[in-house]
Amino acid sequence: MLTQPHFLSIADYSARELRVLLDTADDLKRHPKAYRDALQGKVLAMIFEKSSTRTRVSFETGIFQMGGIGQFLSSRDIQIGRGEPIYDTAAVLSRFVDGIMARTFAHQTVTDLAKYGTVPVINGLTDLEHPCQIMADLQTMRENFGKLEGLKFVYIGDGNNMAHSYMQGTGKTGMHCTIVTPKDAKYSCNADVIAAAQADHAAQGTTLTITDDPKAGIAGAHVVATDTWVSMGMEEEKAERIAAFKGFTVDKALMAQADKDAIFIHCLPAYRGYEVTADVIDGPQSRIYDEAENRLHAQKAIIYHLMGR
Repeated sequence: MLTQPHFLSIADYSARELRVLLDTADDLKRHPKAYRDALQGKVLAMIFEKSSTRTRVSFETGIFQMGGIGQFLSSRDIQIGRGEPIYDTAAVLSRFVDGIMARTFAHQTVTDLAKYGTVPVINGLTDLEHPCQIMADLQTMRENFGKLEGLKFVYIGDGNNMAHSYMQGTGKTGMHCTIVTPKDAKYSCNADVIAAAQADHAAQGTTLTITDDPKAGIAGAHVVATDTWVSMGMEEEKAERIAAFKGFTVDKALMAQADKDAIFIHCLPAYRGYEVTADVIDGPQSRIYDEAENRLHAQKAIIYHLMGR
């Protein structure tokens, strides 16, 4: 059982609880029919301020496969998009549904939904963190290596929500983590997130390294990850960001510095020729489609534990 009523941040969960979720995700992947009535009659409200492919389809499919339904609610479809206070939205939705998943810009939106609602709230993505993606990624890593403890994980790119959740997830599961971001502080990770993640790594006896040198950072890596340089809402900064991330493209030469059995992951959408080259993301080391599929299984585990209790 989980002690947390919501899934807002990896940082909220203990190493044991994350193992429970990963074990459940593995079991759901192997034996989906065993869970087909687990959420019979349950309803998940899915709030989307940001458009999505993987998040919407995986959550909607996942709850359907366990006997429930998902309701897609864009900001244009509900009153929150017209200025209704979060506490009213949270209170009212809690009278109608059994859980809320929100994919939003501000992290406070999901924390306020949890604060003012009375049903489980799941962070489907905010500008600060992306915990559901990291659960799928941890599942993918464990499938490939049979363990997480002792692996070296390296992220190369923007100090964004993915970087934050990666340093949290590795810190809880016994992995060494290196985050590689440009020298410009604009692209650095949040200092408070770094400090909390460093404490988790210290407790696990692992390292968290922050550097601006991709070649040095990737040396010996078992898992290499990156993300788009131009996230949703940053389109006006595209030219500036491409210039700032020069030398940060994950190509074959850079991957050659990693462990010989290293794998590559990317949360998608990916822009070949920018943050990663086609010969890497479409090559034999890539696990991007296994990773994408695991969004379904990892999120089913989350809603199973939160909404099925």
